[in-house]
Amino acid sequence: MPPLPDLPDLPVGAVLADLRRALDERGAAVLVAPPGTGKTTLVPLSLAGLDGTGPAPAGTVLVAEPRRVAARAAAARMSALLGTEVGGPVGYRVRGDARTGPTTRVEVVTSGLLLRRLAADPELAGVSAVVLDEVHERHLDADLLLTLLLDARDGLRPDLRLLATSATLDATRPAALLGDGGGPAPVLEVAARSFDVALTHVAPARAGRGGTERIEATVARTCVRALEHGSVLAFLPGVAEIGRTAAALRALGTDADVLPLHGRLPAAEQDAALRDGPHRRIVLATAVAESSLTVPGVRAVVDSGLVRVPHTDHRRGLSGLVTRRVSRAVATQRAGRAGREAPGTAYRCWPEGEVLADAPDPEIRTADLTALALDLAVWGTPDGTGLRWWDAPPPGPLAAGRAVLTALGALGGDGAVTGRGRRIAGLGLHPRLARALLDGVAAGGDPRTVAGIVAVLDDDTLAGPADDLAAALARLRSGDAPGAGRWRGERDRLAGALRRAGAGPGRGPAVDGPDLVALVCGLAHPERVARRRDAAAGVYLMAGGTAVEVPPGPLRDAEWLAVAVADRRPGQTHGRVRLAVATDRATAERAAAPSRVTGSEVVWADGDVRARTVDRLGAIVLAGTPDRSPDPGAVRDALVAGLRAEGTGLLRWSAGASSLRTRLAFLHRVLGEPWPDVSEPALLDSAADPAGWLAGPLATARRRADLARVDAGQALRAHVAAHVGGLVGRIEELAPERLAVPTGSRIALDYSGDAPALPVKVQEVFGWTGSPTVAGGRVPVVLHLLSPAGRPTAVTADLDSFWDTGYPQVRAELRGRYPRHAWPEDPRTATPGRGTGRRR
Repeated sequence: MPPLPDLPDLPVGAVLADLRRALDERGAAVLVAPPGTGKTTLVPLSLAGLDGTGPAPAGTVLVAEPRRVAARAAAARMSALLGTEVGGPVGYRVRGDARTGPTTRVEVVTSGLLLRRLAADPELAGVSAVVLDEVHERHLDADLLLTLLLDARDGLRPDLRLLATSATLDATRPAALLGDGGGPAPVLEVAARSFDVALTHVAPARAGRGGTERIEATVARTCVRALEHGSVLAFLPGVAEIGRTAAALRALGTDADVLPLHGRLPAAEQDAALRDGPHRRIVLATAVAESSLTVPGVRAVVDSGLVRVPHTDHRRGLSGLVTRRVSRAVATQRAGRAGREAPGTAYRCWPEGEVLADAPDPEIRTADLTALALDLAVWGTPDGTGLRWWDAPPPGPLAAGRAVLTALGALGGDGAVTGRGRRIAGLGLHPRLARALLDGVAAGGDPRTVAGIVAVLDDDTLAGPADDLAAALARLRSGDAPGAGRWRGERDRLAGALRRAGAGPGRGPAVDGPDLVALVCGLAHPERVARRRDAAAGVYLMAGGTAVEVPPGPLRDAEWLAVAVADRRPGQTHGRVRLAVATDRATAERAAAPSRVTGSEVVWADGDVRARTVDRLGAIVLAGTPDRSPDPGAVRDALVAGLRAEGTGLLRWSAGASSLRTRLAFLHRVLGEPWPDVSEPALLDSAADPAGWLAGPLATARRRADLARVDAGQALRAHVAAHVGGLVGRIEELAPERLAVPTGSRIALDYSGDAPALPVKVQEVFGWTGSPTVAGGRVPVVLHLLSPAGRPTAVTADLDSFWDTGYPQVRAELRGRYPRHAWPEDPRTATPGRGTGRRR
């Protein structure tokens, strides 16, 4: 192709020659270039030789974008620069849509789609270079793609050139990852050619009862204000907020064109938001507009300050998206969109001075890792060891993902991917949804119908505001729902994927209607099959053990539900059902069959040991009868669970037992081993040990009442005697319970504080010349000296010094108040006494 002099003169042009040289010499590089510098458009054209400045490589240049809208927009922009149609020299391929041809030299793809391609063809035959755009966003697919590309280059494709680009990034880590034996990969930086952006904070206004207005109301009124600068780009966390903000703008009567922009929109509507027009526009966007693409004509940005990110609550079995405050890096990048073409203004809808995190958390730390675990297994490294990671997957969530895959039959007992696992991976869906697609058809569902159900499970925004999945699907089929066209396209795409996978209807009886909807939903999320627990409050218990509330409406009439979407707001006791379908017990049992368990169950519940034979579906008890002869080991485990739940206070602690415990704690603190740790955590840990301090009592205990009869002091002495030999006889010697004072009284020592204390009347220690000690003379006893009436007068751990410095003042203060008591001038030689008479 001849030189094309009409390509724009953008800042990245100054480093293109250096960039090509770095890739030729080192095979990898990192490019840090802010938005608007040309990194997403001019760099791929240059690497493919389409700008006329260098020879064309032998293979295609792939550009991996984190989002579909960015991939399509980048391909359209590059094609426009070349004066060609999309699908010619530059094309794109995203899920459900592709425009490429035999002359395509630059292909823009989503990171997820490139992962599928890499799994099918680890050598990436015919590819000369891969550009990983916007790596700073740290999306899960992008992080994994970088790791697998590095592995492919190390083994199969040493000639594959890799370029990581970012709008804002500390390049140290990616440069080290991309480096070779010669050190880190070269880093090239491009200065921004941007205009000044004025920052203004517009905090949410006060609302009734001390609250604040909804963020949508704040964004809407700020957008109207921002129109004085020109067209507005507003950032909101999700599709629902975009819809509510658009409604608020209509209510305010703005005459600007209001256009949504998010990844779920049809391509035509995305394109409309990305085109300048004759009227002022308010573009309401999710994070898709933060980078990679330019929204033309924008002179003002309104930032809600919120972002929606993946999060998995492994304890409750809930995963999905949560709304959080943006990081400082993201806020800076959003504001910069106002200065791409001219000076602009950014309005931030949060109080000035609010502290933001420096950067967003990588998704790999918070997201569900089931899909990543399958990708690793397909790659041949199920545990991910031996790979180079930006941030390695956390072991716990990765193990949880592998457990899900094993239950789905995608992984074998050795952790290797199975044939079924490869079929699941080939469908390009989350493994749970791919399983529902395959098994829903195998169970007798019509492939096209099952595909339509899975399409909504994959994108619950298609259901609109409905909480009833069956009703939402009926509206989509009728064409009445706003997303009906998009749903039909995705349904047909999935049905085609089923045909290519060779999946046909099963041999069993056909399933249709609400039963099929519930079955497919339950196959995707068997842990979310739920049974009503509290009809009045609309509370259901899911098989995974989490209680959820169902909003008022027809769904509450059903005893059983298959829950498609549930989340939990911070601080709330129960989760919240957002999308579900009514079902019956038979369908619930069929969907969650692997979690069906029948057998003896011994647990600590409601404050005591409960033993019964149960038939359960996960956490949902279907039936149960008392077990009169439970396994002794299970009873012991239940008692230990009770102790952990309620503490050792379940045992009988006499005053002597409590004293023994504090004395042992003192000896452990002062002398260390072999004196045992008798703190609450240590005693609970020991109770769980079959040879621990409660081994004997727990061997015969059966219920809470038996624990209440256990003499804790006797158990402690037996444990010390059994495990530290002759030391039990030295307890009294080293930490006596009582101490004899000069009058002959034996007074109890208090070991509960930092040092042992002895509360004693001053008259009873006359004749002592120094403080007593314990622990073999190592620790002085702190004397709490009392008046004849038992009131504190002085505290000392050095009695000899007290007689010289403190006693004269005490004597002067108390001799007049207690004249019948002896107050000798020399207490060291005086006769001690308990009574009130003077002694001469």
